[in-house]
Amino acid sequence: MLNNVLTPTFTAKESAVADKKVLFICVHNSARSQMAEAYLNKFSQEFDAHSAGLTPTRINPLVVEVMAEEGFDLAGKKTQSVFDLFRDGKLFQYVITVCDESTEDQCPIFPGVTTRLHWPFPDPASFEGSHEEKLASIREVRELIKNTIQSFIAEHGDAD
Repeated sequence: MLNNVLTPTFTAKESAVADKKVLFICVHNSARSQMAEAYLNKFSQEFDAHSAGLTPTRINPLVVEVMAEEGFDLAGKKTQSVFDLFRDGKLFQYVITVCDESTEDQCPIFPGVTTRLHWPFPDPASFEGSHEEKLASIREVRELIKNTIQSFIAEHGDAD
């Protein structure tokens, strides 16, 4: 009985890639970290991506709309707190902050032995203009994130 309490539980994917767990974090877990998590999980079976925020809110509906164009359904996805992951004892090989430079000081730090990376992307919540102008700006961020994820996989993934 005691062993069940002390032994971490993993899904099948987590068991296969437990040493390749990645956490994307930003302030609200409402846009950039969600996009990065979705792309890494889609593009690589080698990594198990998660996302969280310092003060999670809800996923930006414009991000939901833009990601749907790429076949992702983020409409029902929940945001989560980085503190909950820490409290639950979750460990990650890579912790990647995706806050932009202007809010970098608010970007949470996830403790533990890990490789920390910082990828500053503009915050979609700060975009101004018409609905279409905001979507166009979010598409630009989406493409930056997608390209960065592909470079990350090429650099940190195992060669075939």
